[in-house]
Amino acid sequence: MSLNDKTVLVLGGSSGIGFGVAKAAQEAGAKVTIASRSQEKIDAALDRLAAGAAGVTLDTGDAEALERFFGKNGPYDHIFCSASSTKVAAVRELPLEDAYASFNSKFWGAYRLARAAKIRDGGSLTFTSGFLSVRPKPGAAIQGAINAALEGLARGLALELAPVRVNCVSPGLIKTEMYDTLEGDGRKAMFDGAAEKLPVGQVGLPEHIAVQALAFMQNPYMTGSTVFVEGGGALV
Repeated sequence: MSLNDKTVLVLGGSSGIGFGVAKAAQEAGAKVTIASRSQEKIDAALDRLAAGAAGVTLDTGDAEALERFFGKNGPYDHIFCSASSTKVAAVRELPLEDAYASFNSKFWGAYRLARAAKIRDGGSLTFTSGFLSVRPKPGAAIQGAINAALEGLARGLALELAPVRVNCVSPGLIKTEMYDTLEGDGRKAMFDGAAEKLPVGQVGLPEHIAVQALAFMQNPYMTGSTVFVEGGGALV
């Protein structure tokens, strides 16, 4: 159940949740490779990780690139994916092309990854969904649908890819660089307001998600599971 000297690939590992997982896996003794579409972001992330981490430019939207990459690299012991780009708005307001692109990025990106990935028997593949799959809210139906589809995909893949284990971690609101575009006071107000509503009294951090991501990697008795790490957000 140790990650010492295990190989871990983190797609979306240059920032946010993915970086938190990469950092935690490296601290647990794993040999970590982070992947992102941006070499600039990879370089910046590697500067923040301990020596020994590697980086590669890779896009889950490019099936041929994924096939080429795994044709030359792997198998890995564990793969974690948080890479996606989605837009959220009410169904009648979100342009169809943006809805299609969001599904293509988060759901089909995971699907393409699962087709191409090389993972050692007993290893794991973990996706990142989101608690809107079970706690929908007005104006975000597309996000809830994508997350629910991704969780369903993980359950099916747990059977198809066995003995590789496949799971989903489902976060709530996580304080990441994604919200840096908001003005300072607006961002603080959003996080403070969310924290007041949550039973735990705080919003999440990437390291909170990393705890569960590493549990999926380390626990050989977990597959086909979706674990919600959302501070009780699905209850309120």
